[in-house]
Amino acid sequence: MARYPGEENERRFPESVLRDTVARVFAACGMTDGDAVTLADSLVHADRRGIHSHGVLRVPDYVKKLTEDGVDPRGHPRIVSDAGAALVIDGGNAMGQIAGTLAVDAVIDRARSVNVAFAAVRGSNHSGALDWYTMRIAAQGMIGIAGSNALPTMAPWGGVDKIVGLNPISIAVPGGEHGPIVLDVALGATAHGKIRVYAQKDQQIPEGWAFDASGVPTTDAAAALDGLIQPIGGHKGIGLALMVGLLASVLSGAGYGTESGNMVDGATPGADGQFYLAINVAAFRDIADFTAHISRVARQYRDSRRADGVERLYLPGDLEAEVAERNRRDGIPLNDEAVALIVEAATKLGVDTGPLLQAAR
Repeated sequence: MARYPGEENERRFPESVLRDTVARVFAACGMTDGDAVTLADSLVHADRRGIHSHGVLRVPDYVKKLTEDGVDPRGHPRIVSDAGAALVIDGGNAMGQIAGTLAVDAVIDRARSVNVAFAAVRGSNHSGALDWYTMRIAAQGMIGIAGSNALPTMAPWGGVDKIVGLNPISIAVPGGEHGPIVLDVALGATAHGKIRVYAQKDQQIPEGWAFDASGVPTTDAAAALDGLIQPIGGHKGIGLALMVGLLASVLSGAGYGTESGNMVDGATPGADGQFYLAINVAAFRDIADFTAHISRVARQYRDSRRADGVERLYLPGDLEAEVAERNRRDGIPLNDEAVALIVEAATKLGVDTGPLLQAAR
């Protein structure tokens, strides 16, 4: 098949085969089959939408968490406080996707009766791409909002100590004929995982993404991994990151900042926190009227005047939706090193990757 620009060192894999292989890897780590599929689905979702920093690139790291670093592959999340619209969930030191699935199901169910529901999660771990959760909420005719704390990779504005995480946030709003509007952003100039992708490919990162360890701007991916991520919007980005982190951790009693670990020693198992919010649109106005209004807003946004040289204006989530459509059709693109790392992790666990490699296009 024809290659797209920049994909000369990539192969494409059918979603189903990739998901099955990754799920078998996680099951070999001791997870139940259902939880292993959930975890694999979250990673394939990210790759499908082109967010490879949160895709199956994470498999070796997740395997290490589950087999060496103290995350409980059989962790059992549960609701520990139920106060109507306010829920607290203990993740049981499971992977964050397992705790997050319980939280999302809970807020959707609760929002159907009380219209707005907020779940604060503690005892959790890395939770993957947040739009995986908010899009599930939006599919139920609700506005979904999710946030997470993250290992510190940024400094206070003007500082050099890593004490603030990227603390991502996602918002998904049900849409009309073109689907939901979906924002999923970390509050740094980039995600740490994206720098890892550049380092893996031995490519320089764009200017404005990172500082080196001394606080000097750098485009060297290796120096950036040892240094600091730049915040979006200067002091405004740091302020937003602080606030999202507080919502994701302090309400539930999860760890915040360095309490959750650091980039040298790694994450503290079970110290992460997230939050999930569902807003039932039908409580405010007729859902058909709402989505029709969203469609008008979307058309106005996309059809507004463009600067010279700009071919198209994208709403949040538009580009990812286009990539997802292409990847569903042509397969998930993975570079050779990412495939090798998955195969290595699988082989150590006795998982056969033959079907995956044979399915490559």
